[in-house]
Amino acid sequence: MAKIGAAEITLAPTKENATALVKEEAHPYAFHVSGPRNVASPNWRDLINSSWKDPNHKRTVIACFIQAVYLLEIDKQENRTEESALAPKWWIPFKYRLTQTLIDERDGSIYGAVLEWDRAAAMADLVLIRPSGAPKAILALRGTLLKSSTIRRDIEDDLRFLAWESLKGSVRFKGALEALRSVAGSYGSSNVCIAGHSLGAGFALQVGKALAKEGIYVDTHLFNPPSVSLAMSVRNIGEKAIFAWNRFKSMLPSSSVTQTSDEGQKITSPAGFKNWVLHFYGDKTSSELKKWVPHLYVNNSDYICCYYTDPAGTVENNANKENSGPINGQVAAKLFVMSKGKQKFLEAHGLQQWWSDDLELQMSLQNSKLISRQLRSLYSLPAPQKTPVQ
Repeated sequence: MAKIGAAEITLAPTKENATALVKEEAHPYAFHVSGPRNVASPNWRDLINSSWKDPNHKRTVIACFIQAVYLLEIDKQENRTEESALAPKWWIPFKYRLTQTLIDERDGSIYGAVLEWDRAAAMADLVLIRPSGAPKAILALRGTLLKSSTIRRDIEDDLRFLAWESLKGSVRFKGALEALRSVAGSYGSSNVCIAGHSLGAGFALQVGKALAKEGIYVDTHLFNPPSVSLAMSVRNIGEKAIFAWNRFKSMLPSSSVTQTSDEGQKITSPAGFKNWVLHFYGDKTSSELKKWVPHLYVNNSDYICCYYTDPAGTVENNANKENSGPINGQVAAKLFVMSKGKQKFLEAHGLQQWWSDDLELQMSLQNSKLISRQLRSLYSLPAPQKTPVQ
């Protein structure tokens, strides 16, 4: 305490230090400057009615954790000390602590972090137990950071997704998958969450999907996930060609010709084909897919993520409807769409919008065409595994 007081006495008279303190307090990324205004820290009331059960509160806090990951890298680049660091202010108010940072071995940048419930800090504020709905651990992944030391590798992964619609070849995918599997093994998958923004949301979706294939279902929150790729464009062209061919065949007299499946089973088009699809995927789909329903937060003015709002229910876009989405009307994802009218791209793609006070969201439980395509490989999952708590 004496040292702190002496430092304050020493700093106060100097004009340069006073200016530095004012500049620090007015930093645009400081929590008190650009953070949420109406989100309370956990307190004893959460023992009765947990704030984490409110979807708006949960979305806001998770978005703040992703912002913290951006700031961890910015703090590192600006050589900030523990006292002047910006990132901790974005998780400390919510009683979490940093336990692991994910480092990209290619450039040494921080692209993700694991935050865990800070029991000691909570106890100090008389929060005796973790509020219901608050995860024990959260893996947060940042998106592209246009800074000199990170832009090369970030853009490299952006182009990887643009070309292949897959991020599995990136070292970040492997690192995030290992980190998420580790915390899920420690705390149980039901107590763990993964979240990301932009490129980070792309990683979070594919990492969450990889674990879901193993029967490990983790709460997943994706902010402005990328939806545009060359692979998708080529696939769309192919689908349109198939649609045109099916339309042509439907005009032929022999449209009810029987077909044979790979298993030798005869089916009749088109109703027979739909029944065969149900037979192929089996009834287990309906119970298993419900266990992993990612939350997507998109803005129609953001051309990077807006294609997630393309519904799967239109006739023209759903020419191959029987095998393009979940069976029996299964919900593929919870989609939250920003309904604020036309916005500039940087505003529409920004993370800050997801904790703003005037946020207006339209929520729909729907199976969009793009979501269906990305989750299609989950429709014949193996038996789910229970992740033990160590």
